[in-house]
Amino acid sequence: MPETPGYAEIADHFRRQIQDGTLRPGDTMPSYKKASEQFGVAHTTVNRAYRVLKMEGLTLTKPGVGTIVAAPASNNIGTRVALHAATGSALDSGESSRILEVGTIGADALVAPRLEVDPGTPVQVRRRVVSRGGIPVHLSSSYYPAYVVAVTPELQEPVSTGASRELAASRLGVAQDQVLEEVTSRLATTAEKEALGLTAADVVVTQVVRTVTLEDGRVVEVAVKVAEGSTILRWTTSLRPQD
Repeated sequence: MPETPGYAEIADHFRRQIQDGTLRPGDTMPSYKKASEQFGVAHTTVNRAYRVLKMEGLTLTKPGVGTIVAAPASNNIGTRVALHAATGSALDSGESSRILEVGTIGADALVAPRLEVDPGTPVQVRRRVVSRGGIPVHLSSSYYPAYVVAVTPELQEPVSTGASRELAASRLGVAQDQVLEEVTSRLATTAEKEALGLTAADVVVTQVVRTVTLEDGRVVEVAVKVAEGSTILRWTTSLRPQD
């Protein structure tokens, strides 16, 4: 870090502490005065750094307390695609992915119409839990049609490919085109509570159903992501006019 850091460096310092678990959800961030003294900068610089963290969904303002670390945030597919393009990994800093199940099942009423197959049609499923700093953030179940598995047999193995959609799209020779993400809330199942480390009798979770299509119109993946209700689901959309 520079001898006199700017707001971006200060934001990055706290971002890394949040991501590695040094600062945990609910912890109070240093006051503007304390952070100003720590980094030797003006209050306005700290204010700008804290605004960045807030816009990223990492912190929030709690009346009477100050700035606190927000509940875990789960990036959407756009952010993860950009991460993969920049770093070769769809996982954010401090995140890890653990495979829970890989196998063939019959497509249910949620998945079948989105994969454009009849209910009961055999599809490949990969279930995994993504954690940050050792804390489960979301449970994700990805479903793939037969033509995707045919060119990407790695999806049948209980190991992380790191970028399943990208690999499948590359093998099919067709780029990813768009994604539809549908968000709802419901009660967690027993299996979901176990995977996410939730112990209450009734837990509200947020469910995101993601349907990814290729440029030729075929569906490459349907995924169901489940996160505990307090987890922030994070989207960033540019509002700048297009050239």
